[in-house]
Amino acid sequence: MRISVVHDPTLSEAFLRKMSQLGVDCIDFSDGTWLPGVAEQGYPDLDELLAIKGRLQSWGLEINRVSLPDMTETFMLEKEGADRELENAVRALKVLGEAGVPIARQRFHGDTFNHLMTPYTTFHRGGYRSHGDRLSVPGAAEEASRAQRVQVWDSTSNKPPPQEALDRWWDRFCQVYSTLVPIAEEFTTKLAMHPSDVPLPDTPFGSLGYHRLIDAFPSRRVGYLYCCGTRAEAGGLPLVLDEIHNYGRKGRIFMIHLRNIRGSLASAGAYEEVALDDGDMSIFRILLELRKVGFDGCINPDHMAVITTDYETGDQWTPRLRKWLDASHTPDVQVAHQGLAFAVGYIKALLTALDEYSGAPV
Repeated sequence: MRISVVHDPTLSEAFLRKMSQLGVDCIDFSDGTWLPGVAEQGYPDLDELLAIKGRLQSWGLEINRVSLPDMTETFMLEKEGADRELENAVRALKVLGEAGVPIARQRFHGDTFNHLMTPYTTFHRGGYRSHGDRLSVPGAAEEASRAQRVQVWDSTSNKPPPQEALDRWWDRFCQVYSTLVPIAEEFTTKLAMHPSDVPLPDTPFGSLGYHRLIDAFPSRRVGYLYCCGTRAEAGGLPLVLDEIHNYGRKGRIFMIHLRNIRGSLASAGAYEEVALDDGDMSIFRILLELRKVGFDGCINPDHMAVITTDYETGDQWTPRLRKWLDASHTPDVQVAHQGLAFAVGYIKALLTALDEYSGAPV
């Protein structure tokens, strides 16, 4: 198992030096609009991507995962310009394949119902900051599975979308994946899907929908960016261990997002993100289960705690990330400072302990 981190907004030399010093192995590009060429032509420029790859290699780093340009509301609701979005995703995946990028992720508008949640800032030991979410409507989780629903997919409503809208969403999703999977097979690039976060009932990639993905697309190039924190929000550590065993023994976990939480929607109707050593889950047990199922991909420390002096203004971040920060009431962000250093060091220590525990060479 190796460690990957999300690139900073500038991919500066200082950032790459810091990641090299921390012992990071790979870089993830989580924002499909960031790579050169996307703003100008709708998909990444191959030469620019190869130059970035070479720059990372000069610091002993590799590219692990790149996100494709988003499938926005335009495509999912079949508005004017939908065909162009799919065409850009196809071209982007071909560029990633030609550049030898091992993992691609495609985002889809409408895979979460986060308008049913109320985000808030949390404070934990010594005052470090993090993020929390609670159900904003009493009984929202139960309401999500009832037959009586609104008749439109309305993010301003306090109810989830109707089944007809969910079915239409799934049809649009299948149209995209039916187009992308043959390209992934041609270039041996893996398509990794993140679970719906927050994992409310009936979200397309909540518990049931997440498994539906590999039922619909049995290609070995289709699998998961398995997010331990997101899935723990649905049911805690037992659920996470069960799903790692289920998906991992099938070889469908391509990379891991690793974060710890307190609470869950099932137990408290809310959860709070915390430092890796400060939550309800045993991170060592997660790594042990990953070892048992033969996982050998990257682990990405996810949503790090914001420690004092870790603040930077978010003005340089992309519009999508800025929107998320504003929605979670986070005016400043932590970028590769103490919170990330702690997370990377914690994971590396546990991986070393895991080697000792399992008798593998260190």
